[in-house]
Amino acid sequence: MLDRRLHLHLATWLGQWPAGPGLHVVGSGRRTRPAWDGRPRPAIAVHARASGVLSVAPDRVAAVRELVRRPDGLLNALPAAVGYPRWAVHDDVFRWSVAPADLPDVGEWAPPTTPGLPSWLRLFDRSVLIVRDHRGRYLAGVGIKRHDRHGHELAVGTVPAARGRGLARRLVAQAARRVLDDGAVPTYLHDRRNGASARVAEAAGFPDRGWRSYGVYPS
Repeated sequence: MLDRRLHLHLATWLGQWPAGPGLHVVGSGRRTRPAWDGRPRPAIAVHARASGVLSVAPDRVAAVRELVRRPDGLLNALPAAVGYPRWAVHDDVFRWSVAPADLPDVGEWAPPTTPGLPSWLRLFDRSVLIVRDHRGRYLAGVGIKRHDRHGHELAVGTVPAARGRGLARRLVAQAARRVLDDGAVPTYLHDRRNGASARVAEAAGFPDRGWRSYGVYPS
């Protein structure tokens, strides 16, 4: 049975959930408004195996439904169809967890304005979870994308010199516990070709259930 928080997140984030077999194009005003980082997400899709929802702005529904009739060219044509021809399509594995791995905490919560953090962590407007070395230099971190009150997506990064120590998986599990404590469900998306990110997700308690997400996002 699907977790209630995840159900509510997908219904809120996309504009409809669940869906029957096939791909359903729906209109949502959320696609025209700024997302967690102040930039829009003009198209977002989530596929649960044989069924899926593709959310676009209401005035783009008809054009995108025409594209769906030619699924082989959908991803290439989607940015132009939603009004952002120069933006890329990101095609990801969609994961979530209600039971993060029982790994020891490793990070500390800090403001995203903390000196020395990478630029991607400074996009967040609330505390981020970071690991620093004994000299205070940044090693790894997690930011929480609060898409809505029900679903919070985790983003993780580690500097090359600190990889292979298990920091990322421990940070993801620690942040996931915080999200659950806040009453939301933690999600985790990664490129299907990114084996390292997939291993982090699995080790942190985010199994691959065969779900997929893609969309038109800023780089």
